[in-house]
Amino acid sequence: MSSTTTFPNSARDENRTVHVREVGPRDGFQNEPETIATDDKIRLINALGRSGVKRIEVASFVRPDVIPQLSDGVAVLQGIDVPADVQRMVLVPNSKGLDNALGHRDLFEEIALFVSASETHNKRNINRSVQETMDDVMQMGKRILAEDLTYCAVIATSFGCPFEGAVPMDRVLGLAEQFAESGATEIGFGDTTGMCNPAYAHRFFAAAIERLPGVEITAHFHNTRGQGLANAYAALEAGCRSFESSFGELGGCPVPAGSTGNIATEDLVSMFHEMGVDTGLDLERVIDAARDAQSTLGRKLTSHSIIAGPVIWSPAS
Repeated sequence: MSSTTTFPNSARDENRTVHVREVGPRDGFQNEPETIATDDKIRLINALGRSGVKRIEVASFVRPDVIPQLSDGVAVLQGIDVPADVQRMVLVPNSKGLDNALGHRDLFEEIALFVSASETHNKRNINRSVQETMDDVMQMGKRILAEDLTYCAVIATSFGCPFEGAVPMDRVLGLAEQFAESGATEIGFGDTTGMCNPAYAHRFFAAAIERLPGVEITAHFHNTRGQGLANAYAALEAGCRSFESSFGELGGCPVPAGSTGNIATEDLVSMFHEMGVDTGLDLERVIDAARDAQSTLGRKLTSHSIIAGPVIWSPAS
């Protein structure tokens, strides 16, 4: 079902247009227990590119011994064939990763730097303190901008940490302001282990939008406790117009046990379309890509739209 469909009982508002970045090829694939073949990754990313998505997180430049599932990132970037208007993003953890990424400058348009708002999670994730990470960020941001690349930032555990519990909003937004000062034009806030709730999501994104004028604010929710779509709706109502999701509900944080994947792109797009919110994506093509991923992995994925398909309105509706 394309994004141009007019749905009954939903008012289409030109201001209710959102941007959806697909993160499954990086955030999703890296958390799979098995390594997905390079050719399969390329086929799935190409399918996502044909669905109308304009931004795809394709790979990360991390040590292959740390995340072997993404060790073929350069080959994937070289092999994909997506429309020219699709922005390809890569994630880098530190200056060494940035060195490696810039050696393949022609294969992508966007670079994301990241930090955890939680000290414990940051140390366990990249073996650095938050301050050490942010010191590196200030230098990396300058290098990214000098290459005329889009500089994005991601703050993990923005809504809670599995080790430390609640993370103060002011701490998270303070880190976001540091990213903005270093030149980031987009900042994503990650619910890394699915600890957010809709009431807090609304307060948080309203505050983020107010404190970070001129910065694209992106919501990244996980569905660990079944509140992912409700959180996305709350962020939308607070004024957020940029979202990240993963086809098939792939991905998630490997700690703690029980943390499930990102919200499914097909479920997010289905909800937005039924509300009259334009995403620019062809929902049926996203579902087809998710079903292909399900077949490739040889197990059932957890998105609802894979099973139910898009909503079909009858003439009487």
